[in-house]
Amino acid sequence: MAKAAVVLLADTETKEGLGRMSNALTSVREFKDEDQEVALIFDGAGTKWIGELSDPDHKYNRHFESVKGDIQGACAYCARTFGVKDEVQQNGVELLGDFEGHPSLGKLVTQGYQVITF
Repeated sequence: MAKAAVVLLADTETKEGLGRMSNALTSVREFKDEDQEVALIFDGAGTKWIGELSDPDHKYNRHFESVKGDIQGACAYCARTFGVKDEVQQNGVELLGDFEGHPSLGKLVTQGYQVITF
């Protein structure tokens, strides 16, 4: 069985970032649809997507909702840095800070996850 950790780093401010976000969510759905183990992590500027995608009027809200159960969390350090810590927590997403305030990618690799970044 494959194990993938999809890490969304893309910012919310460009069409390129929108495309990377969409590809990340699509990748999570693909693994999920194939009954593979998948974890979605929001990191860096990607932490800003949680508030954006939680808006029911956002074009990708339904796509986001379809993978919400696969969200492992968001970087605690980056959520604070980008000013979205409260939004992340209000949307029920866990803040991860295993390694110096950031999610531990090393831990994921040790657990057999392949890390894919967008």
